[in-house]
Parts: sequence; C-alpha cells; structure tokens
Amino acid sequence: MTGDNHPVDPNPPPPPPAASTPPEPGAPPPMAPDAPAPAQGTGSRAYTTHKAPPMGPPMGPPMGPAPAPAQGTGSGTCETHVVPGTGRRPPAYTGPAGGGFRAAAPPPHVPPSLVRRLAPPLGVLAAVAGGFAYVGAVDPNEPGHYPVCPLLRFTGILCPGCGGLRSAHAFIHGDLATALGANAFAVAGYVIFAVAMVFWLVRAVRGVPVRITLRPAWWWSAGALLAVFSVVRNLPLGSALAP
Repeated sequence: MTGDNHPVDPNPPPPPPAASTPPEPGAPPPMAPDAPAPAQGTGSRAYTTHKAPPMGPPMGPPMGPAPAPAQGTGSGTCETHVVPGTGRRPPAYTGPAGGGFRAAAPPPHVPPSLVRRLAPPLGVLAAVAGGFAYVGAVDPNEPGHYPVCPLLRFTGILCPGCGGLRSAHAFIHGDLATALGANAFAVAGYVIFAVAMVFWLVRAVRGVPVRITLRPAWWWSAGALLAVFSVVRNLPLGSALAP
C-alpha cells in the first residue's frame, strides 16, 4: 500500500510498443541483412551486388626459395634466405643478447709471402743489372756497337742522353771522373736509382707497400734542370759537360 491507500501491482505490464514511422512515399522497402542488393541499372545492363565470402588459406606451396634451417635457439632463432641473383645471405640475426642484426665479417687479410713481395723489385734490379753488364762488356767508345743519336747525327746538337752509354761504361769500371765528363746527369740518375732500389727492397722485406708520390713542382724542377743541362753542354762554356 502507498500513502494514498492505493494498491501497487508488483508486476507492472510492459510498455506498449513504439509506433513505427511509416515509410515515405516512393522509398524502397527495408532489406534483410543477407539479402542481395537490388538490381542497379535498367534494361540489359541491370546487375546486383553480393557480399563476398571470407577468403580461406592459400592453396598450394608458397612461391620463392625455401628458407634455410632455423639458426640459434629460443627467442633468438631466425631463418635466412639467399638473395636472388647475388648468392649472398642477408645479415645474420644475433638475438636479443647480440643487439639485433650484424653485418657478416669480411674474410681475414692474408699478407703476401716474402717471395711475392721481393719479386717486383728483384725483377727490376735484374733487368737493369743485365743492361749495365752488357754495356760494361761491350765498349761504346768503339764505333759500330750501338746506334748513333739521331739528333746529334742530323743537327750536331747534343741531347740530354748523349754520352750516357759511355758514362755507364766508365761508371761500371770505376772511372767516376770519365763518367761525369761523359754525362753528369746520367751519373746522378744512377745514384737516384740505387737509393730508390734500396728503399723498395727494405719496404718489401718489412711488408710495407711502396707509394712514392711526387708533387708537380718536383717534376717541373727536374724538367728545368734537364733543359738547362742540355743547353749548357752545347755552349762553349759547357764543354766540360760534353762527351
């Protein structure tokens, strides 16, 4: 009972259903969830649309190269594939402890043997020594053993190399004064060659590569000295430099 002495029904009746809104004139009727869409278009081009069924798992084996066996254990395992067209494998996965991916280590550098390091300088030294031995055995002061300088023959002008063979012959026999008189520039070249060969052989024995880089100023200076030497030896005041 309530305060106004009216009985209360413990099971009240359900509320009446809400009144449905009548469809607007000309609107299509409602569709069921699984019903196909109404035909679209007119005449022979009319068509209907349907919801496509869900896709299932792919049929057949996967395309591409087969993966290599799993490497590592636990959460750090991985599979590697050969990169097509290269024959190389991608960087290896080292797992959580290794910090992720790392590049493959390059092959260790194997230094050449002592014989291979000494072969180039010894070959050059043998060739030069053979030429000096021939010049020392065959005297260039006697005509007919060596060709005449074309510039001296046709113009009478001494070139920078004139007297070089006589200078080498005298240098081999220990006559330094005659060697300097025949061609002083050639004697300087012999000394520079000897120093360069010693430098090359020592570095080859130690396994250190030889890299000699001269600045353009050195080449220009050598060319200027050679030009001055060629001019002076053809003048009366430079007769001591002429062979």
